[in-house]
This record gives sequence, C-alpha cells and structure tokens, in this order.
Amino acid sequence: MLNPEKQQLCSYIDENASFFEDISDKIWENPELSLKEFGAASLYCEKLRELGFTVTENICGIQTAFCGSYGSGHPVIGILGEFDALSGLSQKAGECIPDPVLPGGSGHGCGHNLLGAGSLAAAAAVKQWLEKTGRPGTVIFYGCPGEEGGAGKAYMAREGLWKELDAALCWHPADAFQTITGTNNSCIQVLYKFSGVAAHAAGDPYNGRSALDAVEMMNIGVQFLREHTTPDCRIHYAITDTGGISPNVVQAKASVLYMVRANRVADTVALQKRVDDIAKGAALMTGTTYERIFIDGTAELLPNYTIEKALYSNLTEIGVPAYSDEDYALAAALKATYLGSGISGIDGANSDPAIAKIARELSDNGSKPINDFITPLYSSAAFTPGSTDVGDVSWLTPTSQINTVCWPAGVPGHSWQIVACGRSGLAHKGMICAAKVLASTAVDLLTDTELLAEAKAEFVEKASAGYVCPIEPDAIPIAL
Repeated sequence: MLNPEKQQLCSYIDENASFFEDISDKIWENPELSLKEFGAASLYCEKLRELGFTVTENICGIQTAFCGSYGSGHPVIGILGEFDALSGLSQKAGECIPDPVLPGGSGHGCGHNLLGAGSLAAAAAVKQWLEKTGRPGTVIFYGCPGEEGGAGKAYMAREGLWKELDAALCWHPADAFQTITGTNNSCIQVLYKFSGVAAHAAGDPYNGRSALDAVEMMNIGVQFLREHTTPDCRIHYAITDTGGISPNVVQAKASVLYMVRANRVADTVALQKRVDDIAKGAALMTGTTYERIFIDGTAELLPNYTIEKALYSNLTEIGVPAYSDEDYALAAALKATYLGSGISGIDGANSDPAIAKIARELSDNGSKPINDFITPLYSSAAFTPGSTDVGDVSWLTPTSQINTVCWPAGVPGHSWQIVACGRSGLAHKGMICAAKVLASTAVDLLTDTELLAEAKAEFVEKASAGYVCPIEPDAIPIAL
C-alpha cells in the first residue's frame, strides 16, 4: 500500500490528468520529426512556466532541447521526456483500418506524445511535493529531442550535461507493464555523399566518373566486411540518392546512409572506422570524391538494478489501471489487424524457476487484447537489439526506465495501429500510470539516502570503464 506522501503524489496526478492528457493530444495532433519539434518544444516551455518551473531553452545548442527545474540543492533528479514523431505514419485516431490524416504525413508511431507528457506529469507532482514539504532537492524535466533520429540525449551527454544529476528516470509506452532491465546495442549513423563527373553514358562514358558506382562499390565492400565482424555487430544501409532515373547518364551524385551497431559503444566506434575506410576505397576505385557527414550515435544502456527494484516496487503498489469495455473493444479491433504474440519480451526460460513459471503462465494468457497485468521483475529479456540515446544518459548518472501499457498486446512497433490509439483512454491510462510510478520513485530517491547511495555505488562500478561518447567532437545535430 502506498504511503501518504505517494498517495498525495498520485492524487495530484489524477486531479490534473486532463491537463497532461491535453498536452499529449496536442502533440499527437501536430506530429513533428526529430530535431524539428518546434511546436512541441514551445508548448512544453509554456506549460512548464505555467506550472512554476524555471525554464532553460536551447540546451547544448540544440534548438528544441530545453529543461524546466524546481527546487534547490541535492539530490537532483532528472525526468526525461521525448516528443518526436515518425515519417509516413499519419493515421486517424480510433480508426481500425489504415486511414491517414495526411497521406505521407507523420505520426506518433512510438508514443512519444505520451512519453513527454507523462514525464512532465511526474515532474510536476514532484515539484508540488517539494513545495509542500519544503525538503531539499531539485527535480528537472528534460525535453529531449531527436530520439528517433538525431540522438539529442547523446549530444547532451557529449557536453557532460547528465553529470549534474544524482539519478535519471524515464519511461516508454509499450504493450506491457514492466521495469526495463539489461542492455541493448550501441549505434552510429553516417551519411556518405559521393560526387563524380556527369557524362553521356553511350557517347562519352570514359570521361564520366559515377557516384552511383562508388555507392555500389562501398556496399560491396561492406558486404565482405560482414564476414569479419563479431556476431553482435550489425551494419544497415539505405541509398538515399541514386543520382537520378536516367540510365543513359553517368550519375554525378549519389548518397548512402549507414547505421553501424555493436553491443558496446567502443566496438561500434571501431567498426565505424572500418566502414569509413571502405568509403575511402570506393572513392579511390571510382575516381570520385565523397563527403562524410556524421549524423548521430548512441551508447548501450547501463542497467541500474537498485533503481529498477524501486521502480518495480512502486509499479506493483500503484497497480494496473481499470480498463473500460471501450478500451478492450478498441484494443481487440486493432489486434485483429496484425499477427503477433500477446506479450513482448517475456523470457519463459529465465534461470529463476519461480520467475520462469510466472512468465510462462503470462505468455499462455497472451490472447488478451490488453496485457492488463504487471510483468515480474527480471522476467523480460536482458538484451534488446535496438538502440536508444537513454544509454548515453546511463553512462553519466544512475538511470532506469519502465514500460506501461499504452496500446494493444503484441502491436508492431512504429505502426499505424500505435498512432490510431495514441489519443485513446487506453493510452492516457498508461501515461498516467507511468507518471505516478516515476514521481513515487523520484521521491524515494529524494528521501532515502541509503537507496540513492546504493544506486550511485552500483553506477560507479558499472561505469568504471569510462564513457566512450559516440558523438564526434565537431559534429552538430542534423535533422534529416
């Protein structure tokens, strides 16, 4: 059962739920791509000032990065918010067939409209608690742009921003109630723009120098590199400019975007250098030149089990929201539009027999349209292949995250179905639940000196190898 302080936090969030839901809905209605979230940033700064936070804009030289702080002294607890959308995922709310608001437009297919608003609700509740109790400590809401492309938090990490925090908390909308643990892949993105000499492909090919040939030679070189990388490495690419559609012209311009991944950021940096060498070789072989443009990079997550246990404890005490018939009906209708299991990340082969048994039972219950239960702590997979710039925060301060249910069971990530339920009661309930858990855990860290000391000691041990920042020294955030 929640103690009176945490009950007060939850009451504040419930009483002001419509305020934060309205922010989420407004951002859903105006989806903006990474590093172009000018409307969202303006709205958040306005609401932060309205709530009584001290606002700082243009953090680390990033136009859409900002923060709102309240309080004084330590502990300093950061709560992270995101708000960027995805291209090509425009979709009308509540519709259970693909039906874009704007054909080809953007949409919140990863729930970042909810993520930012839920984090703000948590920060506002902690601020109100600090005001009422008069206790020392500071809460900071961070507006973190460009998670989907741009790695805003990693650029901020390069400047050492996260070192000012005693701990950081985050959450992400999902199809499960769970505490995130383990780690993931680090990642680096680089764009290679090749330049050659245009020529008539029949009448004067010998004087042409094909940039498209250079792109193809680079891709072939990387293909042979794959055999000589460790199993954890991944190399992805997209040809972003083929130089035109006329085969009778030697293409003078062509570009390819590469994404390089490995489990550890130091290994990703080393692999990226090998890919750079291949680009250099492709230019030499084709008599072209190229421009190398660093886009972004992220480090792997350092889990903090101390904070994870606190998050899980608060999640279980707060519990799962009560769902209406309307919530179940929407989830069931959307679930009928895709194939997929009912639960993400449950590991039925967990080495702890008790956890493994519970996990298998939950997996057997996966036909439900909503995963309306809490996943046992450490029953989820300890490694995920994707990447996130929350990892860069975790190398500079103790950092932990949760998931809460904001869409139907088994829904594909980055999909129109996620956009369709982004303004629903189901989504709002998950967001409000996340806000309560983050606020309660923030207060634990502000009041329990032993908990914070243990979290810091764990962090110091795990981060002892030192942070290798994937963001290059002279790189600037680029909106693709």
